[in-house]
Amino acid sequence: MLILKVVALGPIHGYAISQRIEQISKDVLQVQQGSLYPALHRLERRGWLRAEWRASETGRDAKFYTVTKAGRKQLETETAQWARLAEAVGSILRTVE
Repeated sequence: MLILKVVALGPIHGYAISQRIEQISKDVLQVQQGSLYPALHRLERRGWLRAEWRASETGRDAKFYTVTKAGRKQLETETAQWARLAEAVGSILRTVE
């Protein structure tokens, strides 16, 4: 869900995705490359991301990802599921002893 959300903000390459997640979460969340790239490949195989090679800001070729229509729908679904889960956990945590 987090990868889809970051990519939905605009075309971005893998390393920048992990940097953006760390930046937005104020370094609470860190995505290791060994986890990120397999996840990106899974999302691409499922048709939720599209990738194309182009030059990055360093001038090196990098795979840039964009969210597909199916990926946006999946992001909406996962965001709604997360909101329900977070509310349920919050309800339990707010329970007075």
